[in-house]
Amino acid sequence: MAALSLRLCSSPLICRATLANDDNGRNHHATDASFIRRAADLSEMSAGLTSPHPNFGCVIATSSGKVAGEGYLYAQGTKPAEALAVEAAGEFCRGSTAYLNMEPGDCHGDHTAVSALVQAGVGRVVVGIRHPLQHLRGSAIRELRSNGIEVNVLGEDFQSKVLEDARKSCLLVNAPLIHRACSRVPFSVLKYAMTLDGKIAASSGHAAWISSKLSRTRVFELRGRSDAVIVGGNTVRQDDPRLTARHGQGHTPTRIVMSQSLDLPEKANLWDVSEVSTIVATQRGARKSYQKFLASKGVEVVEFDMLNPREVMEYFHLRGYLSILWECGGTLAASAIASSVIHKVVAFIAPKIIGGSKAPSPVGELGMVEMTQALNLIDVCYEQVGPDMLVSGFLQPVPDLLPVIPSEDATFEIDPSVNPFESSIIFFYKTWDLYGSFSNFSPHPIRMPFGGENDDYRTWSSVEHYYQANKFVGVENPLAHDCVEKIRTAKSPEEAALIGRSKQRQQPELVRSDWEDVKIEVMYMALKCKFSTYPHLKTMLLSTAGSVLVEASPHDLFWGGGREGEGLNYLGRLLMQLRSEYLGESSVSAKNTSLAL
Repeated sequence: MAALSLRLCSSPLICRATLANDDNGRNHHATDASFIRRAADLSEMSAGLTSPHPNFGCVIATSSGKVAGEGYLYAQGTKPAEALAVEAAGEFCRGSTAYLNMEPGDCHGDHTAVSALVQAGVGRVVVGIRHPLQHLRGSAIRELRSNGIEVNVLGEDFQSKVLEDARKSCLLVNAPLIHRACSRVPFSVLKYAMTLDGKIAASSGHAAWISSKLSRTRVFELRGRSDAVIVGGNTVRQDDPRLTARHGQGHTPTRIVMSQSLDLPEKANLWDVSEVSTIVATQRGARKSYQKFLASKGVEVVEFDMLNPREVMEYFHLRGYLSILWECGGTLAASAIASSVIHKVVAFIAPKIIGGSKAPSPVGELGMVEMTQALNLIDVCYEQVGPDMLVSGFLQPVPDLLPVIPSEDATFEIDPSVNPFESSIIFFYKTWDLYGSFSNFSPHPIRMPFGGENDDYRTWSSVEHYYQANKFVGVENPLAHDCVEKIRTAKSPEEAALIGRSKQRQQPELVRSDWEDVKIEVMYMALKCKFSTYPHLKTMLLSTAGSVLVEASPHDLFWGGGREGEGLNYLGRLLMQLRSEYLGESSVSAKNTSLAL
């Protein structure tokens, strides 16, 4: 049967510009819109291969309208899209136009993307949307303009229907990042499969399978695009799911189980954490003995004073999650919708009828008694997937950035006394967060001696690459040598960490015997190399003098500060130690200069 694809879009966008009335303007806008849409499509190329991150795509086009180079951000801590596009375009960059789906800013404190465009001689830059995170919003645009490059932002410098549609594609492709910035919860998608009569299982609870194999393959793709997949306790008891992406490569999301009472089985596929982690969210104090059992299996347990979807999502926002897929039953789905944490719904409808007055439906009680109270989806899409119909749409519109998030300059104009960057405690975590360059995942290659010989220098793509590889140095085992090489050539810090951590967990005999004694020193030397190699990073570190630096991971209690400050925060401590060392050198240098005078 031929594929059927229909799309209805109903969300207006706010634009502040003048309309193009002549044919030349319309043609010019059509060209810009086409390349911006291409940049948006490119930005999603690594979806499912790496964990969710801000999506950046760049297309460089010559004055004749031919594509000279393209690039996209592969993962957190990798080379920017703009730099990759410039490398691909080569000499054709000079006088060209660069099309970006979003303002550069994949790592706060890093200027590689802007520098690449400036040094290549790009003459004009067209930006789909400004960066949604306040500490990055407008910075790259100002820097580009200060270097004499013409910058046009869709919806600000000009507008037309075709540009409005192109801008919308930029909003949709970074919907998770925008929602994170505006609502401080991860972008959440509710997915379910149901029969034509609205049932997600038979009255007995049996649900395998409602949808077709093609639809289930699409579900695996959805999982691969998510940081985590959430289910409730009843799903664990009834279905014993694995919740893997099952594509054999790339990103596999964390599994999250929400259970207030911890009335869960001792044997479950989710308790196997050999390949991917599982987190159980529960009420504080629930079944302490069972919590110990889960911990013995390697399952992380997180307690909440009040277990509800809003509290849980706010917590995972702190963990840096951008996108979460809900594959829960009707009761938890209704609670999540009522808590306003569900942003999008994806429903697979199978041409089957099962009947049953007690057969469960996708969404439980919402307290609505009239059809006028029903929640209407917007930007609805219909697609035939094999014998099934896929219906998707947004419960909440993607926030428009123009009126919602003021820039730093706008904030200062409203209240000159407000400086969001002044604080006695400076938190950092993800590379795109404020002070993201402090992260060991930041995209700053370092050159360090490796192995027993100090003259054997190697270049490592990030601090995390070097740190993970050092776990296996000096071990006389070919598997350890192989692991070092795999980490060194990993495409991203995320993949380097995944290799190192999984090998350490699965084959501890490959880890050097003194690792626990030397790992802090290994991290410190790598950080010192990074900040000594990149002067602008050293300047940023010195600018924090007087402030406490805290790695804001709520779950890493060694390198991070923990959820409630209970973590050891060794990464923050090492950075403060390095800062003190630099300040001491500056003091001695100033003193010597004074004596010389």
